[in-house]
Order: sequence, then C-alpha cells, then structure tokens
Amino acid sequence: MDTRLTAEQDEIRRSLRELLHVRCGSAEVRAAVDTPAGYEPLLWAELAERLGLPGLALPERYGGVGCSVTELALACEETGRALAPSPLFATCVLAAPLILALGTEAQRARLLPRIAAGTLTAALAVPGPDLAGALALTGGNDGYTAGGGRAGGVQAGRGPDGWRLYGQVDQVLDGHSAGLLLVAAHTGGYARARTRLFLVEGEAAGVVRARRTALDATRPQGRVQLRQVRAKLLGPEEEEVVDVREAFAGLGDPVAAVLAAEAVGAADRVLERTVEYVGQREQFGRPVGSFQAVKHRLAEVCVGVQAARSAAYYAAWATAGGAGEGFGGAALAQALEALRTAAAEGIQLHGGIGFTWEHDAHLYFKRAAGDELLFGPGHRLRGRAAERAGLFGEARKVGA
Repeated sequence: MDTRLTAEQDEIRRSLRELLHVRCGSAEVRAAVDTPAGYEPLLWAELAERLGLPGLALPERYGGVGCSVTELALACEETGRALAPSPLFATCVLAAPLILALGTEAQRARLLPRIAAGTLTAALAVPGPDLAGALALTGGNDGYTAGGGRAGGVQAGRGPDGWRLYGQVDQVLDGHSAGLLLVAAHTGGYARARTRLFLVEGEAAGVVRARRTALDATRPQGRVQLRQVRAKLLGPEEEEVVDVREAFAGLGDPVAAVLAAEAVGAADRVLERTVEYVGQREQFGRPVGSFQAVKHRLAEVCVGVQAARSAAYYAAWATAGGAGEGFGGAALAQALEALRTAAAEGIQLHGGIGFTWEHDAHLYFKRAAGDELLFGPGHRLRGRAAERAGLFGEARKVGA
C-alpha cells in the first residue's frame, strides 16, 4: 500500500480547504444552520460548479468526476474541519450509491447527472430504531424491516395507479429539504414480507416534512410523513430483485470510512484551535501552553488524532479496493473517540469561554456526540468489526 496522496488528491484537499476557509467561517456556519434548509444553497452551488464535489465519486458517464471513496473521504475530511453544513453526506454518501447500485439504467441516467451537477439533493429515509443498524455497522441487519402491519414504519402497497406509501420516518438526515427521498418500505404483507426502496419526490402530494431540533445543528434532520404518497420502485419491478438489506450492508463500510475521515478533520481543527489559544492565554505571567501538564494533555490528543487519521485513510483505501470488511466501523469508532476527546479538551483548555454558546468548541463536541448517537456507539462499532473479522470465533478456539 502506498500511503502517499496523489497530486490529484492533494489538489482536492487544497482547493476545498481554501474555498471553505473563505466561505465557511464561524459566522457563516451559524447563519447557515439557522436557515430553514440548514445549509447555504449558494455555497453548495459553488462547491458543485467550481469543484464538482457532488459528483466526485460518481462515474463520468453520469456527469461525475469518476473518483473513488478515497477521494470522497478526503473531501469530507475538509468539510469536517469547517463543520460545513451541506447536503454532501446525505446526498452523495448515503443516497447516490444506492441509486447507482440498485436503480435501472433509466433511473440512473435521469437522477445521477442532476446529483452530480448539484441541482438535486437526496435523502435516505430508513424507518426503524437506528440507521447504523440498518447499515449493519453495529450488528447484522438480517432482521431489519421497514415496519409491518400495526408496528409502524412505512408500508408500501401496489394498486392500479402504481405504488403508494404510508407511514412515518422520524430521523432523516436532510429529510426536510431534500428534493428526492429514498424511502425504505415494507412490502408483501406477512406472507412475503420484504424491504424495498422507493423514489419519492420531496414535494409530492401527501408528503409532510418538518425539520427536527437536533443535538448537532450542523447535520440537520427532518421528520417525514407519507400519506398515501405515489412512489416509484428503485430498480426493476420483477419480484426476483434482491432484498435491499444486502445493499444497505454493502453501503455500511463506505459510509463509515467517510464519516471517520470527516471526524478526523473536525478533531484536527479543534486541536489546532486549542493549541493556538493556549499559546496566547496567560496565567501566572506565562502562556498556559507552556505548562507541562497542558503539553502532555495536548500531546495525547495529537497522538489520538494522528492514529485516527491513519485508520480512516486505510479504511477508505480498503473500501475503495473492495476489501473494507469491517475496517470502516473500526476506523469510525476510533475517529469519533478522537473527536470527542479533542473537543472535550478544547472546551476545558479554553477556560470559561469554552463553555459558552458563543464559542465554536461546543459545535465540535456536539458533532462527536451527535454522530455517536446516529452511527455508534464506539464499542458496538468495534464489536461488529471484530465479529466480521472472525475475532470472536478465534477467541473461542483459543479458550477451548
């Protein structure tokens, strides 16, 4: 494995960092999260037009750049540094790969070029207790269902005029603003129950959406209600289509690798800001950063961030090469731990100002806590990764 970044990868990071430094400072982030959409559409348009960011990991035949998960992870490392609120994760990491994997050629040709151009945003609406479980990040998803009968979730029924969806999804990333919804729904009743994905226009008749108050305002969420909404099945109509749970499980590693890189970027930035601050703040006539105890604390944070970066890069590389069996989940656990530690130390070492809403340190801490709630916790991510690697089986053999 060559761990050096290519010239193209370096250029992606450099260009994106320069743009976000100018267009996505603290004031801009706070203003964006207070808008109804939760992000700045003009910035998203610029990211699409100047850098081709939405189509970075999409094939060229659909208007994309043709890069891999590795380049997408590097880009998300930069958006994580700035905590840039955008539809990038929901649209390009969660939704677009499913359209590419499961959609018909007509569906891909109709939707993916618009996603690559940044004119269409998408959201994955997965009913159930947690998204991480559906993606098989914290355990197998063999028992996952989008809901059935009176149990809630989303039901799909086919009538003379096509498919209709009824139900509710309470926690959808960018669900309140996305132009397209990918909705997992329960079909076939009890005798032939299965989970399938459907395409729903965001403004279709019967769709009721509202933004939720989330712990991490930079990753907005919405509640989606579907009241006999007309929908199109993602993929062919034949009954032999593979259950969508397999596609969800395949999506888990790329999602985890990208999230890990994003968390590493956030951790690295909050560490930089803390080091800068303790070098300026004085106590007892000398900079706080000159005290040995403070140096030790920040050194430990630095080691944790660098180790998490190595794990995230390896997970992205392995996933892009088709060998990411469990690496994504393990890297995500390590990256979220590094971010939580870096943000907590940042709050502590910023003193009284670090605890206030006016300071950005709490935004990074909320990102760590919010992602752990959505995709963790770390011990379950590690447990699933160990299970997929066969470590539990080996342990039993040794014990016997």
